[in-house]
Amino acid sequence: MRTLKKTAAGVLALTMAFAGVGCGGDKKDDTKSSSEYEQQVEVEVTASAKDIAALPGGEESTITYLGENDLNPTKANKEMSVELKLFEQKGGKIKFVKTANQERFDKLASSIITGVDRPDIFKHEWLAFPSQIIQERYLPINDLVDFDSPLWSDVKSTAEQYMFNGNYYVAPLDFVPSAMIFYDKAMIQENALDDPYDLYMKGEWNWDSFHELMSDYVNGGTADAPRYGVNGFFKPHIVQQTGKTMITKNGDTFINNTADPDIERAETFLYDITKEGLVFNDWIGGARDCFSKNILFYGMGDWAATGNQAPKEDETWGVVPMPEYPNNPQKITTSDMTAYMWVTQSTKGDAVKCWFECVRASKTDPEYVESNKQTFFANNPYWTEEMYQVKMDVVSKEYLQIFDYGFGVSANLGDRNSFDGNQCLIDALYGDVTVIDEEGSQSTWTQVRDQYKSIIDSEIKKLNEDLEKFKTK
Repeated sequence: MRTLKKTAAGVLALTMAFAGVGCGGDKKDDTKSSSEYEQQVEVEVTASAKDIAALPGGEESTITYLGENDLNPTKANKEMSVELKLFEQKGGKIKFVKTANQERFDKLASSIITGVDRPDIFKHEWLAFPSQIIQERYLPINDLVDFDSPLWSDVKSTAEQYMFNGNYYVAPLDFVPSAMIFYDKAMIQENALDDPYDLYMKGEWNWDSFHELMSDYVNGGTADAPRYGVNGFFKPHIVQQTGKTMITKNGDTFINNTADPDIERAETFLYDITKEGLVFNDWIGGARDCFSKNILFYGMGDWAATGNQAPKEDETWGVVPMPEYPNNPQKITTSDMTAYMWVTQSTKGDAVKCWFECVRASKTDPEYVESNKQTFFANNPYWTEEMYQVKMDVVSKEYLQIFDYGFGVSANLGDRNSFDGNQCLIDALYGDVTVIDEEGSQSTWTQVRDQYKSIIDSEIKKLNEDLEKFKTK
């Protein structure tokens, strides 16, 4: 079997593409969000707003948002979102202050200190919790959100992952799966393989069946037409299917969890499938391009299989969640979470509360859920109902939304600019066992873990000390 060697160019392209997902940056700029589709399904803004308290209007009802993309309609995106329609119906307005991705944290800190364009809300990112909590950039939201109410109860368990010293800091508003497994059904049928969707529906889609399908497919390749099993963004997700993360939390104390035996099993699994030649590591920017390179599975968010990347009329694709860890019965998903932090010194609590409720209502009211589905199919007509249902399943309340605190311990662990500029240290921790260098060397999990252990321990020790000081303020 052919051994794939990852070139320096391949490493650079891949890590640049994925660092934004793991380390809190935005995805590629040329992708479309659901609000940027050319076709939109109009929605009456009615029932979901009935229990949201109205605002008086004027300055006190206007919240400032510091971010990369305007939440208001723009020349490029004229459609007003449902959440903004709800918010304005209640008397609210959003003032937008633009920042570039590379400058967003510095601009936030500067605006807090100087008071110039000081925001009320800022997009939640990995570094927000806990490192930016102790930098006093954000306020607790206990008085804004009742997580026992019908609007919020489904996300209470996720919000509890972001509690410190008895305070909630994050109100989860919506979830998008950061990666699923896409495949071409024609490739499955031509090679007489079990359909992953059928395995998923029977509860048999796990690491073992994932490995078996890849092996069977790759073994059918030739020297002139080599095959591979999987490409894309899947390595952290495989590890997190164990229910474990690199950094965990016990009460208000953070812990290095890299010695956990389930994490070792996951990293060994990644090491083994790479050693067997099943992993193609170079960057591929869409599902179709992946399949054309004789790669069976493509792990990526739905941006890579929608819009310009979506299946065409003569193509039939499938999608399934990440394969389950056989030793863990809990359904788990690693998501991109929509949330906004309440910025310190903001005095617009009522307006921020209203905005949170409007966004949450727009994502949960059955009328809007159905409208979102219609909009999706209007722009992706050759997705199937079963594909769409999988996309919705993995962000349903049946799945535990899991996040690694390692991305938020410190910039040294969770910011790509503090590591190698392309990925952050925690991303490297998840994926370095799959790197084969130019000499053909591949690091084991023990080697990777030991390489980063001292810096992880040092950063966690400092964090825990700073958190104790923060409690006494």
